[in-house]
Amino acid sequence: QELRPKSLDIKQEELGDMVEKEMASTSKAIEDAVRRIEEMMSQARNESSGVKLEVNERILNSCTDLMKAIRLLVTTSTNLQKEIVESGRGAATTQEFYAKNSRWTEGLISASKAVGWGATQLVESADRVVLHTGKYEELIVCSHEIAASTAQLVAASKVKAEKSSRNLARLQECSRNVNEMAANVVASTKSGQEQIEEKDTMDFSGMSLIKMKKEEMETQVKVLELEKQLEGEWVHLGELRKQHYVLAGGCDAAEDEEARPAPAPRRGILKKPPIAQKP
Repeated sequence: QELRPKSLDIKQEELGDMVEKEMASTSKAIEDAVRRIEEMMSQARNESSGVKLEVNERILNSCTDLMKAIRLLVTTSTNLQKEIVESGRGAATTQEFYAKNSRWTEGLISASKAVGWGATQLVESADRVVLHTGKYEELIVCSHEIAASTAQLVAASKVKAEKSSRNLARLQECSRNVNEMAANVVASTKSGQEQIEEKDTMDFSGMSLIKMKKEEMETQVKVLELEKQLEGEWVHLGELRKQHYVLAGGCDAAEDEEARPAPAPRRGILKKPPIAQKP
């Protein structure tokens, strides 16, 4: 008992109720997210035009598709959980089954919370981007988090499900669809960001040689500062992930490896562009 994780401060007999409450809460969060995106779409059409309107519509449409995919995932996951409980409880009650398999139940609750939280964060980030007060990178990170949470939910469900289960096959298909829709959000966000940045490209035609040289030096200083800051943030992210896994508790090694999202690869952002040197 001392070694068990303290992630959930509830009694075992309450676990069954917690599963149902969390799945219902996740479903409600997704419904609210879809409604909020529709409101944002209407607001964007009234307050923006041209390239910005085109970018906002494309991003919000991809977010709507992702929310619909998540909603289907949660519904399918709920059906699979009912199937698992019915086939595995025998003469025991549903509450007794959840209590007997408390670690598995806690994993389901954690995964459901993560999916609902990711959906909420995605909508909040999209709202800030449409209002031009947020960062496009927030949407990309939220999309990656949703894909990771989906993998966690599928892995938690797969542990107890029969391999021949139709609901399991549907859940895996829903998971692939969520990943595809999340990738679409990332793609639409990146292309939209490029469009906006191209529109706002700086014009150097009126700058003198001295002013241009000064700005070049200031930019080099900023590049060095950002590189140092980036290295520090990678270290911070690594420590956060370590602590996350400690707080989440020790699952069985196989389950943990299956459910754990792969760390995001360090792409070309870490490759320092060569700075032109003057003779």
